[in-house]
Amino acid sequence: MFIIDVTLKNTPVTLSVQRKSDEDAKALYQQVLEAMRSGHPATLELTCEQQTGKIVAILVNEISAVQVSEKSGAGSASGRPPGFFSLTAPAE
Repeated sequence: MFIIDVTLKNTPVTLSVQRKSDEDAKALYQQVLEAMRSGHPATLELTCEQQTGKIVAILVNEISAVQVSEKSGAGSASGRPPGFFSLTAPAE
C-alpha cells in the first residue's frame, strides 16, 4: 500500500489517501504536482483505495507539498506518521 500525503499552507494537518499499486500512487502524485504547477484556484478531489468512501477536496492554491511513501507493516517507533521534515533543538 502506498500513501500520498498532501500538506496545506498554514495548516499543521497532513491530508492523506492510499493507493494499492506503485503506478497508481505515482500517477496521483503527478496529478497533484501538475495541479500545483497550473496555479489555477481549482479544487482537486482525491479518493482513498484503503478506506472506501473517503473523499478529500483540496483547493489547489493551498497545497504546499505532496509526498509518496510506502506503508510498512511495522509502523514508526514514535507512533507518528512520516512527515516532511523534523526539527531538533541544538545541544548546549
